[in-house]
Amino acid sequence: MSERRNEPRCILITGASSGIGAGLARLYAGPGVSLAISGRDKERLLAVAESCRQRGAQVIAEVIDVKDREAMAKWIELVDGEHPLDLVFANAGVSGGTGGEGEDEDQVREIFAVNMAGVLNTVLPAMVPMRQRKSGQIAITSSLAGFIGLPGAPAYSASKAAVKAYAEALRGWLKEDNIRVSVICPGYVKTRMTANNAFPMPFLMTADKAARKIKLGLARDQARIAFPWPLAAVMWLIAALPAAISGALLRRMPKKG
Repeated sequence: MSERRNEPRCILITGASSGIGAGLARLYAGPGVSLAISGRDKERLLAVAESCRQRGAQVIAEVIDVKDREAMAKWIELVDGEHPLDLVFANAGVSGGTGGEGEDEDQVREIFAVNMAGVLNTVLPAMVPMRQRKSGQIAITSSLAGFIGLPGAPAYSASKAAVKAYAEALRGWLKEDNIRVSVICPGYVKTRMTANNAFPMPFLMTADKAARKIKLGLARDQARIAFPWPLAAVMWLIAALPAAISGALLRRMPKKG
């Protein structure tokens, strides 16, 4: 398949005020492209929007919380009504872990609300017009942490495992509607989310490099875009081990702050 086939012109990205979302917005921005980006930090989001406009894109920037089901549905309906969406990134996410005082109830519930409900609040309203048009592409950001439950980040790895399975199931379900679905499973990416990690992060890459890998994988309609491949292979192998062995290995991993 040609990597330029069906180049998306109308794109929606959640979690675009920083990290991978911002990298994707800048990468896809260009003349003739309509971008709808959202985030919770107004100052950073507007800065990303301006950089995309300087690249020639038409940009709608909305400060919105992906946990707000009604607000997300209204925003996506409005955006799609003006510019029918070719590609939707359910990218917004938060992290946490067992470092310091550990995961308290509020933190756990926030992680699940953003990482899981936020994906549903993005994907479900976007699916409706895409299915009617029999076209579109959906990209859901999971993580290599979703391959197996990590003792150092229980809620994060569990929420990412859930959206990974959801994306994989959607791919098969929506194929008859000509909607392509991919799950994105990054390793360590240099973002605000990883800035507090006080331990070595193998194969750490910039958000812009991660965005390039994602764009290439989506152009090829890859079901799973997992990178970097050495770390993805390690996580896959650990997940395939007997639970007693994998559990012993994972307990030695550093705790996330």
